[in-house]
Amino acid sequence: MIFGMIVFLAVGLLCLVFGFLLWKKRRISLVHDYHTRNIKEADVPAYTRLLGFGLLAIGAGCVLTGVIALGLEQPLGWIAFPAGFLAGLALILRAQKKYNGGIFS
Repeated sequence: MIFGMIVFLAVGLLCLVFGFLLWKKRRISLVHDYHTRNIKEADVPAYTRLLGFGLLAIGAGCVLTGVIALGLEQPLGWIAFPAGFLAGLALILRAQKKYNGGIFS
């Protein structure tokens, strides 16, 4: 149980770092070329902002899950994970559809 929560914390921190780099530093190089193929240069700031927020939401959900589960030793932390993951996934899918022309295009 403890090892799993430490993994959640590590994955969450990694997502937070990548989300920050996408959002603030506009490091579009972190995204695979396939996903950035149709993005116009003028749309890169908005695209990286949405992707960054999506990863930040996923990371926050993972970190909260790990912290609550380790600190309180109760399953209440598992509420934060799906909330953060679904919110982040919605932002990422929205960015892909809006700026890349579709999820798989």
